Amino acid sequence: MFLFGLSDDAGRFDPLLLLVLALALEAVSGGVIGSLDSRWGVVSRVVPFIRALERKLNRDRRSPADRAMRGAILVLALTVAAGIFGWGVAWLTQNHDFGWLIELVLLWALLSQGRGYRQMKAVAAALNAGRLEVARTAVDPLFRHDPALMDKHGVPRASIEWTAWTFSADVVAPVFWYVLFGFPGLLVHRVLRLLDDTIGHSTPRFRAFGMAAARLDDILNLIPARLSALFITFAAVFVPTAKPMESWHVAWRDAGRHGSLNAGWPVAAMAGALGLTLAGPRRRAEGGTDEVWIGKGTARATGRDLGRALYLYAVACLINAGWLVALAVLGLSAGT
Repeated sequence: MFLFGLSDDAGRFDPLLLLVLALALEAVSGGVIGSLDSRWGVVSRVVPFIRALERKLNRDRRSPADRAMRGAILVLALTVAAGIFGWGVAWLTQNHDFGWLIELVLLWALLSQGRGYRQMKAVAAALNAGRLEVARTAVDPLFRHDPALMDKHGVPRASIEWTAWTFSADVVAPVFWYVLFGFPGLLVHRVLRLLDDTIGHSTPRFRAFGMAAARLDDILNLIPARLSALFITFAAVFVPTAKPMESWHVAWRDAGRHGSLNAGWPVAAMAGALGLTLAGPRRRAEGGTDEVWIGKGTARATGRDLGRALYLYAVACLINAGWLVALAVLGLSAGT
């Protein structure tokens, strides 16, 4: 890990052990702290701030080049601010006896493996009980496309895709960038993920203004997306009815067919592992899309299939934590 000279005593506190503890706390609590943060904490204040700046900077009368430049400046300013704040938190951890408590709480709030699981578990329960409208309401804030236009198979299918992509972007990627650059790396990734979710859309309004956010988010998720497909394949070995060989085969064959540069890897791995066909054409209010299908199983996904995906997700999260523990143990062994 690059500590940026935060401490002359590199052995004062091992950040990897701190991340392992934060992952364990977040998993056990089911993402409760992160949910509170999304309602009353930092995230709830940053998103309206981004939207207010977007309304001011992204005027319809401006040219696409002007809007793209203003969007890039916004992304640069928030990314630099996140890096500076993250560096300050990491400095406290390395230079003050109880500074690590601040970083632990922030990590607990920013990680979202348990929160994602809890959200989709509620959707699966509603689908299994035959309450399609309840399931649609539960996933509505999560999807960019309208769940009201999805049938009883479309909702679980999109939920499984969301679970796969969340594992990549919100579980594997934060850990990956923390291992490389500590808390500053994780926080910069989290801010860029937030920017991409808020303004990185391909709609006419955001195509130019959100281009920098979308491209940088793609870059930061390039390696984690491929790692996530590998972890899902390994997890399939330990999940009944899952198909590990098919998981990697479909990921290798179909990942590039997805409309996203990175999402295709975890989505295709999940589709192959569960024997499903995911993605495909979607119904939208403004018209249908011609996205290709991924996988070669059935497209008639159900709440039970979403439950299987969550089982696979949970095991993959354990594998993601496992390689982190292995790195921490290696680091401790090297220091003795």
